[in-house]
Amino acid sequence: MRGPAIFLAQFMSDSAPFDTLDNAARWMAKAGYKGIQVPSNDPRCMDLALAAESQDYCDELAGRCREAGVEISELSTHLQGQLVAVHPAYDAAFDNFAPPELRGKPAERQAWAVDQLKLAAKASRRLGLTAHATFSGALAWPYFYPWPQRPAGLVEEAFTELGRRWRPILDAFDEEGVDLCYELHPGEDLHDGLTFERFLDAVDGHSRANILYDPSHFVLQAMDYLQFIDIYHDRIKMFHVKDAEFNPTGRAGVYGGYADWIDRPGRFRSLGDGQIDFTGIFSRLTQYGYDGWAVLEWECCLKHPEDGAREGAPFIAAHMIRRPERAFDDFAGGGDPANNKRWLGLT
Repeated sequence: MRGPAIFLAQFMSDSAPFDTLDNAARWMAKAGYKGIQVPSNDPRCMDLALAAESQDYCDELAGRCREAGVEISELSTHLQGQLVAVHPAYDAAFDNFAPPELRGKPAERQAWAVDQLKLAAKASRRLGLTAHATFSGALAWPYFYPWPQRPAGLVEEAFTELGRRWRPILDAFDEEGVDLCYELHPGEDLHDGLTFERFLDAVDGHSRANILYDPSHFVLQAMDYLQFIDIYHDRIKMFHVKDAEFNPTGRAGVYGGYADWIDRPGRFRSLGDGQIDFTGIFSRLTQYGYDGWAVLEWECCLKHPEDGAREGAPFIAAHMIRRPERAFDDFAGGGDPANNKRWLGLT
């Protein structure tokens, strides 16, 4: 496992020190981070089209980050991925994710989003990256709760279409040798294990269809986030280290009662302030040989982001596990395998 790293999306602004990639990279390096996950849609961070086309630009981008003291861990197309599949009920809500000239034009907006993902595959390869973060988008989300009763085949049709849209994108990532990792997230059609399995079926088990593991989204769904690793570890290629808490009451639970984040039973918290068993998570990921980055995604309704970032690097570093080079009981010896039959009384 590599890290600590941090996702820049929640930090970039028009004010220093987060107004440019170089300034943000230097600040994060001083805070103890070794890597930064870069939002590809933010022009303060990068020019995605240029990165897909120019090796010189990618070398210069990576060099600037190294000079600041960090590596680029992965690129992200969360906002563009959302636009690959948008139910008409959410057209207005997600229009701001697209360039101004495409707003109000769902077909053109989707085509732009698909092109963005394909550019990200090329840019990732030029930067020497092997994994990429995104969202799946959603066609079936308005119907996640079966009331009124869903017509037979509705969910199947939604995932068939989702697979049709993503299959050529997955093929493009395969051509570049990069895993496409979906952050399983409420609001996306891929939001838990069962929906990820539906999607895998729709893309014929595509080898590049993988998971960005973020336990905070499972806590807020009352899922077993440790068992999730046992089940899906072969597909977990990215890791967001994000804390959360879920404190249901007599008034509200998983759905939150339309409350603001600070008043919801389920809330995202800065690392160490929530309920997540990170010792268990890091242990399981190490057990299964996860070798990607451990990336802080900071989201908290209480704490200042800079305080959360400063606390996050040592928290992640303290939880990372270095695998031993030999078994702890090697000192006791195991005998000679040639004598196994004698040990069993078979000679």
